[in-house]
Amino acid sequence: MGRLAGKRAIITAAANGIGRATALAYAREGAEIIATDLNAAALEGLTEEGISRAVALDVRDSAAVKELAADIGAVDILFNCAGFVHHGSVLECSEDDWDFSFDLNVKSMHRMISAFLPSMLEHGGGSIINMSSGASSLKGAPNRYVYGASKAAVIGLTKAVAIDFIKQGIRCNAICPGTVHSPSWEARVAALGEQLGSYEKALEQFVARQPMGRVAKAEEIAALAVYLGADESGFTTGTTHVIDGGWTL
Repeated sequence: MGRLAGKRAIITAAANGIGRATALAYAREGAEIIATDLNAAALEGLTEEGISRAVALDVRDSAAVKELAADIGAVDILFNCAGFVHHGSVLECSEDDWDFSFDLNVKSMHRMISAFLPSMLEHGGGSIINMSSGASSLKGAPNRYVYGASKAAVIGLTKAVAIDFIKQGIRCNAICPGTVHSPSWEARVAALGEQLGSYEKALEQFVARQPMGRVAKAEEIAALAVYLGADESGFTTGTTHVIDGGWTL
């Protein structure tokens, strides 16, 4: 039997990157997975890889989140993976940029937790996992002004949920990755490559920032998400799990 056998999990941003890698890892460990993403087309094929259900979901839509929670009922694991990386300092961050980043990176977690926590409590507990970042209250990163601020807020949200429900069987933890190979990362490399006139130069710059000389694989982050969803992490709550190849050292 897998480490997650008998558990139901819902994962946001499950179509690509860390979310998809985690959905597949959870399925291999025996969990029943509800995979969600804004991009319905990108979810296609997941059910053929062991995912129980793939659902289009805009985590910025409170009504849609509540409707899905009512439809699927109780889950044992909630993995809030949806997020957005804004590039720029305070001088490049408009009010709209700020509002969008906080809505997607932080308020979406508030929506999901508010919707799914009540049934977790009714069924005796559960594990909530929130995607933060090394670029947060842990470390300042160049041109990650609103991203870093929003991911710092995720850490505060995580600790608040953890302490409020610690005696009711709820665990809440944050994952804080460094740079991870994903479609969104590839897009950022390509954008920098256009500025520098070479994709290879941009890639060299990204890799040069990494103490280990490489970026993380999405599957490495997924392995940590498996641990935090499993019973073996039962004494772990309110923590920031840094998985960044030494970037924040």
